[in-house]
Amino acid sequence: MEEGNGKGKTHILVVDDDRLILATLAKGLRQAGYDITEASSGEIALRLAAELKPDLALLDVRMPGMSGLAVAEQLGATHDVPFIFLSAYGDPDIVEQATRHGALGYLVKPVDVPQIIPAIEAARARAAEIRKLRATGEQLSSALEGDREISVAMGILMERRGLDRREAFETLRASARAQQRKLKDVAAEVVNAIETVNQPRKRSE
Repeated sequence: MEEGNGKGKTHILVVDDDRLILATLAKGLRQAGYDITEASSGEIALRLAAELKPDLALLDVRMPGMSGLAVAEQLGATHDVPFIFLSAYGDPDIVEQATRHGALGYLVKPVDVPQIIPAIEAARARAAEIRKLRATGEQLSSALEGDREISVAMGILMERRGLDRREAFETLRASARAQQRKLKDVAAEVVNAIETVNQPRKRSE
């Protein structure tokens, strides 16, 4: 089952094997202004998530076949879709599993749309925050890796050419300017060259 249209709206994938609950939630959320896609099983949910890239998923925990927990694991790992769990059970063990899978909310049925909307908006805000932190972390990691290669390349030049730290850096920078390349790329080339030289030669048969 697949429905959903409109641009600029928050796109939510609603997943529940109970078709009455599914239809009721979908209708209420559409009336609240959300773009809704419906799935009556975990397998259908994963296919739709791959095709449509929803902003958020509402997942029933207990479904025949693929459980909501199994769906959540793949949504987070493969499709980067944040999710909220819906369940008829408030069992602490289930809640703990949901948290461990990265759920941004856990609602116990029966729930109506006015109850769900605040959880949806909180989850959207939290998901945006997580993505921003992840992007910042990747940028920082990339910068640190670049700095590491520059430092190593400077050390190689200092040892091989008898330069001090400033002279080694200026040598790298002058080479980067002359080649119209990034400093970290030139540094990586220096490091790779020395690593290649230091590799043991294979004995000829």
